[in-house]
Amino acid sequence: MKVAFVCVQNAGRSQMATAFAEREVEKRGLDDVEIVTGGTHPADEVHPEVVDTMRELDVDLSDREPREVSTAELETCDVVATMGCSTLSLDTDPVHDWALPDPDGESPERVREIREMVRERVGSLFDELTTGENPRETDG
Repeated sequence: MKVAFVCVQNAGRSQMATAFAEREVEKRGLDDVEIVTGGTHPADEVHPEVVDTMRELDVDLSDREPREVSTAELETCDVVATMGCSTLSLDTDPVHDWALPDPDGESPERVREIREMVRERVGSLFDELTTGENPRETDG
């Protein structure tokens, strides 16, 4: 199974979601799940406030680089979660549009709030995937 987390810059929300998804894969022993992340217009680096806030949870994003993701790559995924900022038109089903606020330039407190929203959504997504229920198309 391939699960993708996408936003415009791939420098904040999708990076957090990817890190939480990697933890879920490890915690649940899901060796058959591949995580894909990217952006439609990637930034040069992961937002520093996101790196700092994730570091509080012993998650190091400092070495991650935002990358571009194509529609063709996303259409090979079983599930795609957009962070609420994508204008992608995909044939992939289901697509979750999480409508999360952008952490770029926000205060540490606000970035923590967004981080917890991301963590909750990722956990819920993996709960749905591992119980065999069909995930909802939108979660916003």
